Amino acid sequence: MATGFGAIRRKLFTPPVSETTMEVRGFHVKNEEAKARLERIGETFLQGYAYAMEAASADETEAMLETVPRDVRGFAYEGAGMGAVVHDALPGHNGRLAGLLAGRGRHHDYMIYVGIGWAMARLPKPLWPDISATDPLLRWLALDGYGFHQAYFKTDSYVRTPEVQHPFRWRGGHNHYTPNAIDQGIGRALWFVGGTDPEVVTGLIRAYPEHRHGDLYAGAGLACTYAGGVDEAELRSFAEGAGEHRWALAQGSAFAVEARVKADTVIEHTHLAARVVCGTTAERAARVCRELRPRTADPRAASPAYETWRRDVSAELSSLSLLRKGADL
Repeated sequence: MATGFGAIRRKLFTPPVSETTMEVRGFHVKNEEAKARLERIGETFLQGYAYAMEAASADETEAMLETVPRDVRGFAYEGAGMGAVVHDALPGHNGRLAGLLAGRGRHHDYMIYVGIGWAMARLPKPLWPDISATDPLLRWLALDGYGFHQAYFKTDSYVRTPEVQHPFRWRGGHNHYTPNAIDQGIGRALWFVGGTDPEVVTGLIRAYPEHRHGDLYAGAGLACTYAGGVDEAELRSFAEGAGEHRWALAQGSAFAVEARVKADTVIEHTHLAARVVCGTTAERAARVCRELRPRTADPRAASPAYETWRRDVSAELSSLSLLRKGADL
């Protein structure tokens, strides 16, 4: 059971829920329904973070996380990923992140790795986890999480001055690729900054230099599928508006579908987004991600295996769309 020390950790280190409100963040409000959805996600993230800080063990953290409703449980695991890293950075504390990933958290590993990036954004570099010891493929999601955090909490610097790209270096390898991974997280945050309004989000993306659009759309594709907050007509409009980056958007969407399938948190919106954005079923989109996932990651390769994976998924979804159109003729 959680101890008194756990309650103190939770109180001292958990950010206030008010930080996730649309008013405080200054984000676009499309309507009350979308606003409530995004604020619920933020609250759930902080709930998961608090569980990881308060619990006496990784097993207890897991038990608490499993009580969260399925549609937002992944966000709780994301928050727990951040909380586990912060917990392990405290003197005399360790093993929370490893324990989380070894238990039921392994089904939510996409989200936990994103949470690691949130912690990296808050902690001094000497307290960052040893990223070289983590999954060489999924570790790139930590930079996605870092980018999301920066765009979400430092919106003036990362969103409202889109011509600026902030330098970043880490020990995960392929530092020439880190801006791409961070942009994927920024793109995911734009779905929140834009209040799930496809027209607003598209405008935000287009304000950035063109060479960044593909990664930004990929991140937004993940968010529009995993977080939701839109109907079918809005999804179609968003996909059409992506233009030449249509299949980058689909790749991000497919990753979101696979994350929900793997964690058994598929909801009705997952099926809708897979059909509209990925152009296929949720089951097929998830299978494409699994089948094309590289089995090894060569640190000497020109680009990280993660980027190869993303490009292969994008190309496969595009090919499936062409085959389907050909069959319809």
